Amino acid sequence: MPGVRHIQVAIESEGQRLDNFLLRELKGLPKTRVYRLLRRGEVRVNGGRARPEYRVCRGDRLRLPPMRLGERELRGEPSPRVLERIGQAILFEDEQLLILDKPSGLAVHGGSGLAYGAIEAIRARRPELPCLDLAHRLDRDTSGCLILAKRRDTLRQLHALMRSGGVEKRYLALLKGELGEGAWRVEAPLERCPGKRHLHSVRVSMAGRQALSVFRSIERYAGWALADVELHTGRMHQIRVHAACSGHPVAGDERYGDRAANRALRRLGLRRLFLHASRIAFELPGRGEVVAQAALSDDLSAILQALRERMAAAEGAR
Repeated sequence: MPGVRHIQVAIESEGQRLDNFLLRELKGLPKTRVYRLLRRGEVRVNGGRARPEYRVCRGDRLRLPPMRLGERELRGEPSPRVLERIGQAILFEDEQLLILDKPSGLAVHGGSGLAYGAIEAIRARRPELPCLDLAHRLDRDTSGCLILAKRRDTLRQLHALMRSGGVEKRYLALLKGELGEGAWRVEAPLERCPGKRHLHSVRVSMAGRQALSVFRSIERYAGWALADVELHTGRMHQIRVHAACSGHPVAGDERYGDRAANRALRRLGLRRLFLHASRIAFELPGRGEVVAQAALSDDLSAILQALRERMAAAEGAR
């Protein structure tokens, strides 16, 4: 077994979370084991313990304990099919950024029983990129625009923009019920509720963090409506919980939605959450505006067409 290793953080890694730094440095090591090493204090930063969220600095010295990556721990790499799919999902790329149209069902990162996610897949697809990190998150079942930063300074700029509301994030969601004309705001604080096996849920609570979503009806069907949703904050499950608390849950949402209504849509072919990050726009310092748009996938478009046909048939029968 290899002995203790000492490494020094280079300038290109400055500002990266310690857990993400270790996952890149210890390729093949499961995320759960990385967190266990940190929790037990087996990884030392400048001679002391450090939490996973610690941001490494240029010149930091890390002590890594002896370890061997066995075949069992190296399993779970993305398949060639997944790598091809993630390569085809690139919406925008330049020297600073890469924006994906993340498929539904693919988590943004591995862990909690998942061998890999979108970030691991794109790193495997593009091993020549020395730095590639998530700028934000999407739920596993949500598809659409996902920003990855190729440089540490770009990642910091994006985080600053998101904190100040400088990133436009729009979603398409199929909502239950009859929606009126115009836009409506849902400004309800959200609190995370820990669950078993990482199955966290979110609820509206005055003890939670401020959250604002703006909904606008685009197209109405019998009992359903397609809505454009603009996020002004980025809380976990924000659209799903805000939609549910306003009486219009998202179609296909098994956690916060209407189960009977979901069963009816399954008969039309809906097999996933109908929530899609359709557009993202922002302007980084020193460069022009970046805009990425992701069209609805064929399966979601087919659901909308089925709803139109059902509504037309009902009107024709009157």
